[in-house]
Amino acid sequence: MKFGKYLEERKSRLPEGWADKCIDYTKLKLFLKTTVYLHSVKLDPTQMTWDSKDQPSFAQLLSERLAKLQISEAEFINMLDAEVLKSSNFFIEECVRLVAEHDKIVAVRVADGTSTNSASTAEKTAQLLQDVVTLERFVFLNYTGIIKILKKSDRHSGLSISDPYLFRVSSLPLVRAEKLSVLKQSLMNEFNYQNLHPNNVFRPSATPTPLSARRSPFSPTLLPASTFPPTTLLPNQKVLVSLSGPHGTDIIGAVLSCVAQHNCDIEDFMFSRLYHNVTFGVLITFKFQNVAIFQDLAAQARKWDATLTFDVPDMQATEPGTKAQLTSNGQIYLPSSLDEAPYENRVKYTATVLNQNGLTPGFLFEWTQLLLANRISVEKMARLNEGMISCADYKLSMPRDVDMEKLREKLFDLSRSHGTDVALQLNDVFRKNKRLVVFDMDSTLIQQEVIDEIAKYAGVVGEVAKITEAAMNGEIDFKESLRRRVGLLRGTSVDVLQTVKANLTFMEGARFLCRALKKIGFKLAVISGGFMPLALHVKYELGLDYAFANQLKVSSDGLTLTGETVGPIVDGQRKAELLEVIAQAEGVTLDQVIAVGDGANDLWMLAKAGLGIAFNAKPRVQQQARARINQKSLKHVLYMLGYTDEDMKQLHDE
Repeated sequence: MKFGKYLEERKSRLPEGWADKCIDYTKLKLFLKTTVYLHSVKLDPTQMTWDSKDQPSFAQLLSERLAKLQISEAEFINMLDAEVLKSSNFFIEECVRLVAEHDKIVAVRVADGTSTNSASTAEKTAQLLQDVVTLERFVFLNYTGIIKILKKSDRHSGLSISDPYLFRVSSLPLVRAEKLSVLKQSLMNEFNYQNLHPNNVFRPSATPTPLSARRSPFSPTLLPASTFPPTTLLPNQKVLVSLSGPHGTDIIGAVLSCVAQHNCDIEDFMFSRLYHNVTFGVLITFKFQNVAIFQDLAAQARKWDATLTFDVPDMQATEPGTKAQLTSNGQIYLPSSLDEAPYENRVKYTATVLNQNGLTPGFLFEWTQLLLANRISVEKMARLNEGMISCADYKLSMPRDVDMEKLREKLFDLSRSHGTDVALQLNDVFRKNKRLVVFDMDSTLIQQEVIDEIAKYAGVVGEVAKITEAAMNGEIDFKESLRRRVGLLRGTSVDVLQTVKANLTFMEGARFLCRALKKIGFKLAVISGGFMPLALHVKYELGLDYAFANQLKVSSDGLTLTGETVGPIVDGQRKAELLEVIAQAEGVTLDQVIAVGDGANDLWMLAKAGLGIAFNAKPRVQQQARARINQKSLKHVLYMLGYTDEDMKQLHDE
């Protein structure tokens, strides 16, 4: 809700007559809108042309605005001063009244020596404590109103008066609330003592001193270690504090020193850095609503040349179009963390964007527009590579009604038009805990198609290449294409397999990727529609754990190929079945499996795996796959898992 409505709603909860003693936020806001804003020095740059003859010069316009702003802003400050003094004077009156009430209770108890567990004593103590808490709420409500109206003034006038004004206000009893703090501490001590020692008789100090002299009437030796009242009597007000500036760890320490000094609870915190500039935000809960903490925070901000902001989370959005709410017992409802605060109850995804030649502004702009069009919000961005930015991880939150199929189609068009890959994955525990990678072999782990290489020596390369192309594009059934191609190899010497094996060229990054994955505990497999002797060679060279492929039949004398295969054909469906078998053997879920391939016969295993990557694949395969890599090196698979260049260096060095 807007702060004005929030303030009015909270004022309605105060005792009768107290609302009129609060600052009139609505009146101050209206004055700003009708007077101060009209003379703002935040000029519209689109109207500031150099040689316009129809308007005054820039210097003249600025001079005129400053003159009017000086008058209107001074009037605003006078109005604000009057409102602050109204609230502060009422606070002083209430403090005097509450202290006097407590002194009467103490005087009666000292004179009569009544037991601490009498019904009237307990009731009066509890009621007085509740009155103190109510007055604290009055203080905090008004102080928050002062902050809010000053922020509005700064934002729209172009001036920065919040910090000096708040420092000026910090000397008022309304902010320091010293007597109220002493009274509350004393009442909490008495409240706890009465509950923990119900049979004891009240024994004051030898010379009891009234509270107005700032001492508790109890001997310190009688006080229990814990001096907090029931949670129903505590304010439980949450405040989001943020400090931004050029000193990283010092800024963290500055905020936490104030939070510790004022005995606040820390609900959550966040830290971000851009070169030497950092922002540290902390969500705190007040146990005692002594707003002197803001004076101390302001002093720390000046000390470290930092910018201080804070807000009450009742005005923080939990999702576009919604706001934080109060629970039935008056507690402020908040998301589980500051990360979740803006976009709770959405589906979380990770998007990895990758272009080895660099992410262009044009792509990044269109990518962002696509997110906006689908109401997808960016929660975090992190670059993964060193040097010119070419790979970044986005943490996204999506509305649950996003049509994922249509979104993937748009992502494919965007990727194709910019030559930039976008891999979208659920941002869950399985994204970070993949355990098995299954590779296709031809044009994935190696740069050749082995059947085409064999065909060169058999003299049928042209015929085989045509069938291979048709199969890769999904134009003919893989089993049929394999039968036709193998049939063309009839009579070829088996020695050709050794020749092909010796001339295999591994894909760029294949050796590094496999070594790196093995070092971090992955199991690796190759499942190929090619042939077993070559798949075993690849397994040995890359240190894989499994190899499956088709087995060529040889003549009875072992010298030539017969043009046939032996055993089940490893087609697309068979690849998916083998992937599942390996996963079961290794005790991992399919969500923990990565599949990498380039052909139409890889689509089944790409769909079966938790992350299916089309590597430099045919257009039809790319369109159906959930992730694509169209870069030269297989090492980019590690980016899809969130690994950075620094991580890769460590894996290489070890």
